[in-house]
Amino acid sequence: MKKRRLIILIPLLLLPMLSGCGKRDYNAYVSEAKTDIFIAQAENFNVTLSCVEREYPYISDGIPCPLTRVVEISLTGELAPAACEVYVTGENSIGGEMTFRTYAGDFFFSQSVETFYEGSVSLRVLTDGAETELTATSVKTPDTLSVRDALGCAVKAEREQIDLMTGDDGFAGEFYVRLLRRESNYYYVGIIDRKGGTLSLLLDAETGEVLARRKSQG
Repeated sequence: MKKRRLIILIPLLLLPMLSGCGKRDYNAYVSEAKTDIFIAQAENFNVTLSCVEREYPYISDGIPCPLTRVVEISLTGELAPAACEVYVTGENSIGGEMTFRTYAGDFFFSQSVETFYEGSVSLRVLTDGAETELTATSVKTPDTLSVRDALGCAVKAEREQIDLMTGDDGFAGEFYVRLLRRESNYYYVGIIDRKGGTLSLLLDAETGEVLARRKSQG
């Protein structure tokens, strides 16, 4: 009878440990997530609006910190580095003067927000004494993976590396997950360890397939 009870008891004791390993939420270790991108094109410039959740202070040290929501707007095109302003109009309006970034060759504006936009946003751009109104549309489609799902694909693809960085105290690192737009949508996933080393993955934004992989030391 004692032997039978012991056989039943062992699986019951192991169950919490197995469940804990299988249900670890690696999204808790994301320190930057670019969740959406909106684009618009005018006659002589292009506008990109990005929705980003980012830790503060923003340091690539493998230690995630609380996230803040930020909207970033970039304006590129045939424009001289003079005064330029941008405004999101309508609900949850934001905006102001843009800064010219010499290293990037664009005008840039960022502002903290409570909520992100969805679908499309209305913009008003003031530059060179002219005012332009346009609508920026999200690059996401119904088939675009969420940040959470993209991270899940990356964790699955790098299971061995993730396991090496995971212990009883949790995950010894942080993740960057960024939606990217070129001709198509992609996800960049960065896996950063406590020494600043980074494993970079480029994923297909619809299938989660790893298209490229690169590892660099801190």
